[in-house]
Amino acid sequence: MKIVTRFAPSPTGNLHIGGARTALFNFLYAKHNGGIFKLRVEDTDQKRSKKEFEESITEGMNWLGLQHDEETVYQSKRVARHVEVAQELLKKGHAYYCHTPLDEIQKKRAEFEAQGKVFQFQSEWRDRDPDPSKTGGVVRFKAPNDGHTTIQDLVQGRVTVPNSELDDMVMLRSDGTPTYMLAVVVDDYDMEVTHVIRGDDHLNNAFRQIHLYHAMGWDVPEYAHIPLIHGIDGAKLSKRHGALSVLEYQEKGYLPEAMFNYLLRMGWGHGNDEIISKEQAIEWFDIKNVNKSPAKLDFDKMMHLNGHYIKNSDNEDLISHLGDMSESQKNTLKKGLEGLKKRAKTLLELKENAQFYLADEPIEISAEAEEIIDGFDKEIYKAIVSEIKNATSWDEEILKELVKSFAEKHGMKLGQIAQVLRPVLTGSTVSPSIFEILPALGKEKSIERLSRFC
Repeated sequence: MKIVTRFAPSPTGNLHIGGARTALFNFLYAKHNGGIFKLRVEDTDQKRSKKEFEESITEGMNWLGLQHDEETVYQSKRVARHVEVAQELLKKGHAYYCHTPLDEIQKKRAEFEAQGKVFQFQSEWRDRDPDPSKTGGVVRFKAPNDGHTTIQDLVQGRVTVPNSELDDMVMLRSDGTPTYMLAVVVDDYDMEVTHVIRGDDHLNNAFRQIHLYHAMGWDVPEYAHIPLIHGIDGAKLSKRHGALSVLEYQEKGYLPEAMFNYLLRMGWGHGNDEIISKEQAIEWFDIKNVNKSPAKLDFDKMMHLNGHYIKNSDNEDLISHLGDMSESQKNTLKKGLEGLKKRAKTLLELKENAQFYLADEPIEISAEAEEIIDGFDKEIYKAIVSEIKNATSWDEEILKELVKSFAEKHGMKLGQIAQVLRPVLTGSTVSPSIFEILPALGKEKSIERLSRFC
């Protein structure tokens, strides 16, 4: 059997972290099993669905490396097929027209809820012969009243509910348009989806949807309902927890490899492995190893992981994430990137810390840095700059030895000299080693900056 999974977002908003993890798990399960990962855009809500949201979702998926196979399926283009299945269920006696007014149903629901009872709507039209004089109405599925429905979920395990708790769901609205509950089953069947991997907030839907499969004589897919993501306080994830869209994490300076790794580890693990590449994830992933308990969004862990990926990234690739810059700037930054990336947790921080390499002359000097420069002995400063100008080589170790010898000769420590050269070269009191900075800047630019305060 060819494994087929799908990610089915609604383009009524951007791709958030919970949806991204669902897409990731579907992608990995398909790829691990040599299967197919499909994308379906559930755009039947025409009022709220927007093209920019669809584009944002696919851009977020592509940024994470979750490219789908085959053409995108649009639910809105399949309405005729959904209606066709509803009509077939009517003919088979598995569905019926219900003409109970909506306000009457809402009134009964309010009465039940006021008494603390669960409202299970029972339509008077369920077992009546169709009235040809009646027009409109909704089409409801005739759910079984007796017995139980059991799902052997790949994550949740064996779950059973009494059929008395399953109401007769609406499949076609009074205007003839299909509901989500019908459309999702028809689309999954026609797309040959073998494994439905989605959030556990859909678990209750699965008990109803299974009976649609049975009524049509279709094979039921395997279900895997993954726990939702919670905030660090254990509450359901919301905007107050910083629930951002995937592309906002990109804007905040996270690497796609780091986000891929972080999402993967939210509720799934492989022994004690924390750093897992995409190739390893595909090799190791099994949906049965997903935890039953909710994962918690931890920004400290996310940032720490991002820092690890920045530190271990190829310099050329890392520079490509930092925006447009001239070839001269790129060449300078390549030479000095090793010291910078060890200290950065995000790309924004990395770029900010790299500004002294990229800045036009003269560089801006912070007030704190200027205070250090002004407080240093001017004659000693001129002497050390003169020594550096006459250096026989612009090699890191030779420059370090030169400054060290100068410091010893003048009864000073190496750090005292570095303390004043750092703000002159970078404009700041914090930076990588000056002996890494000097070769990266090059002799001409270094001397230009050092001579500014002579």
